[in-house]
Amino acid sequence: MKIGIDARVFAGGKRTGVEEYTKNFLKTLFLRKTEHKYILFYNSYKGIDIDFTWATSYSHVELKEFHIPNKALNLMFWYFNYPKIDSLLGGIDVFFMPNNNFLALSKKCKLILTIHDLSFEHYKETFSLKRRFWHWFVNPRALASKSDKIIAISEATKNDLICTYKINSKKIVVALNGKTGIKGCLSRNDMKIITVKEKYDLPYKFILSFGTIEPRKNLVHIIRAFEEFKISGKGSSYKLVIAGSSGWQSEAIEKKITSSKYRKDIIRITDVPEEDKESLYLLADIFVYPSLYEGFGFPPLEAILTNTPVITSHNSSLPEVVNKHAILIDPNRPQEIAHVLQELAIRKELRDIIMRDSKLHIDSNFSWEKVVDTFLQKIQELE
Repeated sequence: MKIGIDARVFAGGKRTGVEEYTKNFLKTLFLRKTEHKYILFYNSYKGIDIDFTWATSYSHVELKEFHIPNKALNLMFWYFNYPKIDSLLGGIDVFFMPNNNFLALSKKCKLILTIHDLSFEHYKETFSLKRRFWHWFVNPRALASKSDKIIAISEATKNDLICTYKINSKKIVVALNGKTGIKGCLSRNDMKIITVKEKYDLPYKFILSFGTIEPRKNLVHIIRAFEEFKISGKGSSYKLVIAGSSGWQSEAIEKKITSSKYRKDIIRITDVPEEDKESLYLLADIFVYPSLYEGFGFPPLEAILTNTPVITSHNSSLPEVVNKHAILIDPNRPQEIAHVLQELAIRKELRDIIMRDSKLHIDSNFSWEKVVDTFLQKIQELE
Protein backbone atom coordinates (compact mmCIF):
# COMPACT_ATOMS: atom_id res chain seq x y z
CA MET A 1 0.00 0.00 0.00
CA LYS A 2 0.99 3.62 -0.51
CA ILE A 3 0.62 5.45 2.78
CA GLY A 4 0.75 9.22 3.05
CA ILE A 5 1.95 10.72 6.33
CA ASP A 6 1.28 14.28 7.47
CA ALA A 7 4.66 15.78 8.38
CA ARG A 8 3.37 19.32 8.96
CA VAL A 9 3.72 18.74 12.72
CA PHE A 10 7.45 19.48 12.31
CA ALA A 11 6.91 22.91 10.74
CA GLY A 12 7.13 24.72 14.08
CA GLY A 13 10.66 23.49 14.72
CA LYS A 14 9.84 22.72 18.39
CA ARG A 15 10.08 19.46 20.37
CA THR A 16 6.67 19.35 22.04
CA GLY A 17 4.81 16.15 22.94
CA VAL A 18 3.24 15.83 19.47
CA GLU A 19 6.59 16.21 17.69
CA GLU A 20 8.16 13.78 20.16
CA TYR A 21 5.42 11.26 19.42
CA THR A 22 5.60 11.66 15.64
CA LYS A 23 9.37 11.41 15.28
CA ASN A 24 9.75 8.42 17.61
CA PHE A 25 6.83 6.63 15.98
CA LEU A 26 8.01 7.25 12.41
CA LYS A 27 11.62 6.29 13.14
CA THR A 28 10.40 2.96 14.50
CA LEU A 29 7.93 2.48 11.64
CA PHE A 30 10.51 3.09 8.92
CA LEU A 31 12.87 0.53 10.42
CA ARG A 32 10.33 -2.21 9.79
CA LYS A 33 10.73 -4.39 6.72
CA THR A 34 7.48 -3.87 4.88
CA GLU A 35 5.92 -3.86 1.43
CA HIS A 36 4.35 -0.47 2.15
CA LYS A 37 5.65 2.76 0.64
CA TYR A 38 5.51 5.89 2.79
CA ILE A 39 5.17 9.41 1.37
CA LEU A 40 5.66 12.36 3.72
CA PHE A 41 3.49 15.42 3.09
CA TYR A 42 5.21 18.63 4.19
CA ASN A 43 4.27 22.22 3.49
CA SER A 44 6.12 25.33 4.61
CA TYR A 45 6.12 28.63 2.74
CA LYS A 46 8.73 30.56 4.70
CA GLY A 47 9.13 28.23 7.64
CA ILE A 48 12.09 26.63 9.36
CA ASP A 49 14.24 24.43 7.17
CA ILE A 50 13.62 20.96 8.61
CA ASP A 51 16.14 18.13 8.26
CA PHE A 52 14.29 15.01 7.09
CA THR A 53 17.37 12.87 6.38
CA TRP A 54 16.41 10.64 9.35
CA ALA A 55 13.40 9.59 7.22
CA THR A 56 14.46 9.93 3.59
CA SER A 57 17.51 7.70 3.99
CA TYR A 58 15.12 4.73 3.73
CA SER A 59 14.36 3.47 0.20
CA HIS A 60 10.65 3.02 0.97
CA VAL A 61 10.23 6.60 2.27
CA GLU A 62 9.74 9.65 0.05
CA LEU A 63 9.35 13.31 0.99
CA LYS A 64 7.05 15.55 -1.03
CA GLU A 65 7.63 19.12 0.04
CA PHE A 66 5.38 22.02 -0.94
CA HIS A 67 5.82 25.76 -0.47
CA ILE A 68 2.27 27.05 -0.51
CA PRO A 69 1.39 29.87 1.94
CA ASN A 70 -0.14 28.01 4.89
CA LYS A 71 -3.02 30.41 5.39
CA ALA A 72 -4.00 30.09 1.73
CA LEU A 73 -3.68 26.30 1.74
CA ASN A 74 -5.66 25.93 4.97
CA LEU A 75 -8.40 28.21 3.62
CA MET A 76 -8.64 26.10 0.46
CA PHE A 77 -8.83 22.90 2.53
CA TRP A 78 -11.48 24.39 4.81
CA TYR A 79 -13.68 26.26 2.32
CA PHE A 80 -13.23 24.44 -0.99
CA ASN A 81 -12.18 20.98 0.29
CA TYR A 82 -9.40 21.28 -2.30
CA PRO A 83 -6.68 20.41 -3.28
CA LYS A 84 -6.87 16.78 -2.25
CA ILE A 85 -3.76 15.76 -0.35
CA ASP A 86 -3.82 12.26 -1.81
CA SER A 87 -3.68 13.82 -5.31
CA LEU A 88 -0.79 16.09 -4.28
CA LEU A 89 1.07 12.96 -3.19
CA GLY A 90 0.50 11.23 -6.51
CA GLY A 91 -2.20 8.89 -5.29
CA ILE A 92 -2.21 7.05 -1.95
CA ASP A 93 -4.39 4.43 -0.28
CA VAL A 94 -4.26 5.72 3.29
CA PHE A 95 -3.39 9.06 4.86
CA PHE A 96 -2.08 9.10 8.43
CA MET A 97 -2.34 12.24 10.55
CA PRO A 98 -0.35 12.21 13.81
CA ASN A 99 -2.32 15.25 15.02
CA ASN A 100 -5.34 17.37 14.09
CA ASN A 101 -4.83 19.65 11.09
CA PHE A 102 -6.59 21.09 8.06
CA LEU A 103 -7.34 18.39 5.52
CA ALA A 104 -8.91 17.55 2.17
CA LEU A 105 -8.97 13.94 0.93
CA SER A 106 -10.68 12.04 -1.85
CA LYS A 107 -13.45 9.69 -0.73
CA LYS A 108 -11.45 6.67 -1.88
CA CYS A 109 -8.53 7.55 0.45
CA LYS A 110 -8.77 6.14 3.99
CA LEU A 111 -7.87 8.25 7.02
CA ILE A 112 -6.09 7.16 10.22
CA LEU A 113 -5.86 9.84 12.89
CA THR A 114 -3.97 9.97 16.17
CA ILE A 115 -5.74 11.97 18.86
CA HIS A 116 -3.64 12.99 21.84
CA ASP A 117 -6.18 14.73 24.02
CA LEU A 118 -9.26 16.96 24.08
CA SER A 119 -7.82 19.62 26.40
CA PHE A 120 -9.01 22.31 23.97
CA GLU A 121 -12.59 21.15 24.65
CA HIS A 122 -12.39 21.00 28.45
CA TYR A 123 -9.93 23.78 29.26
CA LYS A 124 -10.60 26.42 26.62
CA GLU A 125 -9.49 29.16 29.01
CA THR A 126 -5.94 27.77 28.98
CA PHE A 127 -5.61 28.37 25.22
CA SER A 128 -5.04 31.67 23.47
CA LEU A 129 -7.86 33.13 21.37
CA LYS A 130 -5.79 32.35 18.26
CA ARG A 131 -5.48 28.66 19.24
CA ARG A 132 -9.19 28.46 20.05
CA PHE A 133 -10.04 29.83 16.61
CA TRP A 134 -7.60 27.34 15.05
CA HIS A 135 -9.32 24.41 16.75
CA TRP A 136 -12.72 25.75 15.75
CA PHE A 137 -11.72 25.92 12.07
CA VAL A 138 -9.89 22.57 12.06
CA ASN A 139 -12.92 20.98 13.77
CA PRO A 140 -11.38 17.93 15.50
CA ARG A 141 -14.87 16.54 16.17
CA ALA A 142 -15.58 16.32 12.42
CA LEU A 143 -12.09 14.90 11.74
CA ALA A 144 -12.63 12.19 14.34
CA SER A 145 -16.07 11.37 12.97
CA LYS A 146 -14.93 10.96 9.36
CA SER A 147 -11.71 9.07 10.13
CA ASP A 148 -11.69 5.35 9.43
CA LYS A 149 -9.50 4.50 12.41
CA ILE A 150 -8.42 6.50 15.46
CA ILE A 151 -5.33 5.84 17.54
CA ALA A 152 -5.78 7.19 21.08
CA ILE A 153 -2.57 7.55 23.09
CA SER A 154 -4.26 6.54 26.36
CA GLU A 155 -7.43 4.94 27.69
CA ALA A 156 -8.32 8.34 29.12
CA THR A 157 -8.26 9.87 25.63
CA LYS A 158 -10.32 7.00 24.24
CA ASN A 159 -12.95 7.45 26.93
CA ASP A 160 -12.98 11.19 26.31
CA LEU A 161 -13.57 10.63 22.58
CA ILE A 162 -16.49 8.34 23.34
CA CYS A 163 -18.05 10.62 25.96
CA THR A 164 -17.36 14.03 24.40
CA TYR A 165 -17.52 13.32 20.66
CA LYS A 166 -19.76 10.21 20.79
CA ILE A 167 -17.27 8.30 18.61
CA ASN A 168 -17.97 4.59 18.13
CA SER A 169 -15.55 2.74 20.39
CA LYS A 170 -15.00 0.08 17.70
CA LYS A 171 -12.97 2.43 15.53
CA ILE A 172 -10.74 3.61 18.41
CA VAL A 173 -7.65 1.66 19.41
CA VAL A 174 -5.38 2.59 22.33
CA ALA A 175 -1.62 2.59 21.78
CA LEU A 176 0.30 4.04 24.70
CA ASN A 177 3.28 6.17 23.74
CA GLY A 178 6.72 4.67 23.90
CA LYS A 179 9.70 6.02 25.79
CA THR A 180 11.47 9.19 24.69
CA GLY A 181 15.22 9.55 24.16
CA ILE A 182 15.74 9.30 27.92
CA LYS A 183 16.89 5.76 28.75
CA GLY A 184 17.45 6.05 32.49
CA CYS A 185 20.89 4.45 32.28
CA LEU A 186 23.14 7.38 33.24
CA SER A 187 25.14 6.91 36.42
CA ARG A 188 24.87 9.68 39.02
CA ASN A 189 28.66 9.87 38.91
CA ASP A 190 28.75 10.43 35.15
CA MET A 191 30.77 13.49 34.09
CA LYS A 192 27.86 14.57 31.89
CA ILE A 193 25.73 15.10 35.00
CA ILE A 194 28.43 17.19 36.65
CA THR A 195 28.71 19.27 33.46
CA VAL A 196 24.94 19.93 33.41
CA LYS A 197 24.96 20.84 37.11
CA GLU A 198 27.68 23.42 36.49
CA LYS A 199 26.12 24.65 33.23
CA TYR A 200 22.86 25.68 34.94
CA ASP A 201 24.46 26.42 38.33
CA LEU A 202 22.08 23.95 39.98
CA PRO A 203 21.86 23.65 43.78
CA TYR A 204 22.58 20.51 45.77
CA LYS A 205 18.89 19.85 46.58
CA PHE A 206 16.03 20.96 44.37
CA ILE A 207 12.49 20.25 43.24
CA LEU A 208 12.07 20.17 39.47
CA SER A 209 9.17 21.23 37.29
CA PHE A 210 9.67 20.66 33.58
CA GLY A 211 7.40 21.47 30.64
CA THR A 212 6.05 24.32 28.53
CA ILE A 213 5.26 27.38 30.65
CA GLU A 214 1.51 27.76 30.06
CA PRO A 215 -1.67 27.87 32.22
CA ARG A 216 -2.60 24.18 31.77
CA LYS A 217 0.65 23.09 33.44
CA ASN A 218 -0.58 24.73 36.68
CA LEU A 219 2.77 26.28 37.60
CA VAL A 220 1.21 28.93 39.84
CA HIS A 221 0.14 26.17 42.23
CA ILE A 222 3.64 24.67 42.14
CA ILE A 223 5.05 27.99 43.32
CA ARG A 224 2.39 28.31 46.03
CA ALA A 225 3.11 24.75 47.20
CA PHE A 226 6.84 25.49 47.27
CA GLU A 227 6.20 28.59 49.40
CA GLU A 228 4.17 26.51 51.89
CA PHE A 229 6.92 23.88 51.86
CA LYS A 230 9.48 26.55 52.78
CA ILE A 231 7.24 28.01 55.50
CA SER A 232 6.90 24.56 57.07
CA GLY A 233 10.63 24.55 57.75
CA LYS A 234 11.08 21.14 56.15
CA GLY A 235 12.03 22.70 52.83
CA SER A 236 14.66 25.12 54.12
CA SER A 237 17.48 23.42 52.17
CA TYR A 238 15.51 23.02 48.92
CA LYS A 239 15.23 25.23 45.87
CA LEU A 240 12.70 25.08 43.04
CA VAL A 241 13.85 24.76 39.41
CA ILE A 242 11.25 25.63 36.75
CA ALA A 243 12.51 24.49 33.35
CA GLY A 244 10.85 24.77 29.96
CA SER A 245 10.18 27.07 27.04
CA SER A 246 7.75 29.97 27.43
CA GLY A 247 4.25 29.41 26.09
CA TRP A 248 1.01 31.38 26.11
CA GLN A 249 0.53 33.60 29.19
CA SER A 250 3.93 32.64 30.55
CA GLU A 251 4.25 36.26 31.75
CA ALA A 252 1.85 35.50 34.61
CA ILE A 253 4.15 32.70 35.78
CA GLU A 254 7.24 34.88 35.53
CA LYS A 255 5.44 37.57 37.56
CA LYS A 256 4.50 35.01 40.21
CA ILE A 257 8.17 33.97 40.47
CA THR A 258 9.47 37.52 40.86
CA SER A 259 6.78 38.43 43.41
CA SER A 260 7.37 35.35 45.58
CA LYS A 261 8.98 35.94 48.97
CA TYR A 262 11.19 32.96 48.10
CA ARG A 263 12.16 34.22 44.65
CA LYS A 264 15.86 33.81 45.50
CA ASP A 265 15.20 30.09 45.88
CA ILE A 266 13.43 29.77 42.51
CA ILE A 267 15.61 29.11 39.46
CA ARG A 268 14.20 29.58 35.96
CA ILE A 269 15.76 27.69 33.02
CA THR A 270 14.21 28.68 29.69
CA ASP A 271 15.73 26.28 27.19
CA VAL A 272 16.93 22.75 27.90
CA PRO A 273 18.43 20.91 24.91
CA GLU A 274 17.48 17.25 24.52
CA GLU A 275 20.93 16.04 25.57
CA ASP A 276 20.65 17.77 28.99
CA LYS A 277 17.20 16.51 30.00
CA GLU A 278 18.18 13.18 31.54
CA SER A 279 20.87 14.78 33.69
CA LEU A 280 18.41 17.42 34.88
CA TYR A 281 15.92 14.75 36.01
CA LEU A 282 18.67 12.75 37.71
CA LEU A 283 19.94 15.76 39.64
CA ALA A 284 16.47 16.60 40.97
CA ASP A 285 15.33 15.27 44.35
CA ILE A 286 11.62 15.43 43.44
CA PHE A 287 9.74 16.02 40.19
CA VAL A 288 6.39 17.89 40.36
CA TYR A 289 3.84 17.84 37.53
CA PRO A 290 0.35 18.95 38.71
CA SER A 291 -1.05 19.47 35.20
CA LEU A 292 -4.76 20.18 34.86
CA TYR A 293 -5.15 17.76 31.94
CA GLU A 294 -2.91 15.51 29.84
CA GLY A 295 -3.61 13.12 27.01
CA PHE A 296 -0.44 11.30 28.03
CA GLY A 297 2.28 13.30 29.79
CA PHE A 298 5.88 12.51 28.81
CA PRO A 299 7.68 14.36 31.67
CA PRO A 300 6.39 12.15 34.56
CA LEU A 301 7.36 9.05 32.58
CA GLU A 302 10.83 10.50 31.93
CA ALA A 303 11.29 11.30 35.61
CA ILE A 304 10.29 7.76 36.63
CA LEU A 305 12.82 6.41 34.13
CA THR A 306 15.57 8.28 35.99
CA ASN A 307 14.32 6.97 39.37
CA THR A 308 13.26 10.45 40.49
CA PRO A 309 10.14 10.47 42.74
CA VAL A 310 7.15 12.05 41.03
CA ILE A 311 4.21 14.08 42.32
CA THR A 312 1.49 14.41 39.69
CA SER A 313 -2.25 14.94 39.22
CA HIS A 314 -4.93 12.29 39.76
CA ASN A 315 -6.73 13.38 36.58
CA SER A 316 -6.95 12.47 32.86
CA SER A 317 -4.25 10.02 31.68
CA LEU A 318 -1.67 10.68 34.39
CA PRO A 319 -2.66 7.85 36.79
CA GLU A 320 -2.59 5.52 33.78
CA VAL A 321 0.94 6.62 32.85
CA VAL A 322 2.53 6.55 36.29
CA ASN A 323 0.48 3.67 37.74
CA LYS A 324 1.57 3.20 41.39
CA HIS A 325 4.99 4.76 40.78
CA ALA A 326 4.11 8.33 41.75
CA ILE A 327 2.17 10.19 44.41
CA LEU A 328 -1.12 11.47 43.02
CA ILE A 329 -2.54 14.79 44.20
CA ASP A 330 -5.41 17.19 43.52
CA PRO A 331 -3.77 19.79 41.23
CA ASN A 332 -6.12 22.50 42.51
CA ARG A 333 -4.87 22.14 46.11
CA PRO A 334 -1.34 23.55 46.51
CA GLN A 335 -1.44 22.71 50.21
CA GLU A 336 -1.77 19.03 49.26
CA ILE A 337 1.29 19.29 46.99
CA ALA A 338 3.18 21.00 49.84
CA HIS A 339 2.22 18.21 52.24
CA VAL A 340 3.57 15.54 49.87
CA LEU A 341 6.79 17.54 49.42
CA GLN A 342 7.19 17.52 53.20
CA GLU A 343 6.60 13.76 53.38
CA LEU A 344 9.15 13.05 50.65
CA ALA A 345 11.67 15.34 52.33
CA ILE A 346 11.54 13.54 55.67
CA ARG A 347 10.56 9.98 54.66
CA LYS A 348 13.30 8.71 52.36
CA GLU A 349 11.72 5.23 52.28
CA LEU A 350 8.84 6.68 50.22
CA ARG A 351 11.17 6.91 47.21
CA ASP A 352 11.90 3.18 47.43
CA ILE A 353 8.20 2.34 47.81
CA ILE A 354 7.00 4.25 44.74
CA MET A 355 10.01 3.32 42.61
CA ARG A 356 9.69 -0.42 43.29
CA ASP A 357 9.16 -2.34 40.01
CA SER A 358 8.92 0.95 38.07
CA LYS A 359 11.27 -0.33 35.35
CA LEU A 360 9.03 -3.37 34.84
CA HIS A 361 5.99 -1.09 34.53
CA ILE A 362 7.69 1.05 31.90
CA ASP A 363 9.21 -1.80 29.89
CA SER A 364 5.89 -3.68 29.85
CA ASN A 365 3.67 -0.81 28.77
CA PHE A 366 5.56 1.86 26.84
CA SER A 367 7.08 0.75 23.56
CA TRP A 368 7.17 2.40 20.11
CA GLU A 369 7.30 -1.11 18.63
CA LYS A 370 3.85 -1.74 20.13
CA VAL A 371 2.56 1.53 18.66
CA VAL A 372 3.88 0.51 15.23
CA ASP A 373 2.33 -2.97 15.59
CA THR A 374 -1.04 -1.35 16.30
CA PHE A 375 -0.72 1.03 13.36
CA LEU A 376 0.21 -1.73 10.88
CA GLN A 377 -2.66 -3.87 12.16
CA LYS A 378 -5.10 -1.02 11.48
CA ILE A 379 -3.59 -0.56 8.01
CA GLN A 380 -4.13 -4.23 7.31
CA GLU A 381 -7.77 -3.94 8.35
CA LEU A 382 -8.24 -1.17 5.76
CA GLU A 383 -6.86 -3.23 2.86
